Amino acid sequence: MKKVTVYITLKPGVLDPQGKAIQESLQSLGYQEVDDARVGKYIELQVEEGPNIEERITEMCDRLLANPVIENYQFDLEEVK
Repeated sequence: MKKVTVYITLKPGVLDPQGKAIQESLQSLGYQEVDDARVGKYIELQVEEGPNIEERITEMCDRLLANPVIENYQFDLEEVK
């Protein structure tokens, strides 16, 4: 069994209204050092080992987990202990 950790972020240049709201809220709370905030997604999957597992995970990301038009993703694959 493998644990897959998927990190999904908006591509540079894509507007992030949720990130902007967080940045403005932090500044209003006195955290003036916050210049920008971007919001993304974090997904954990447990998958059975098999041939081409990295290709299968890439396919999952492209087809469902991320929107490749506006989002980038990366994933880590590790053995479940």
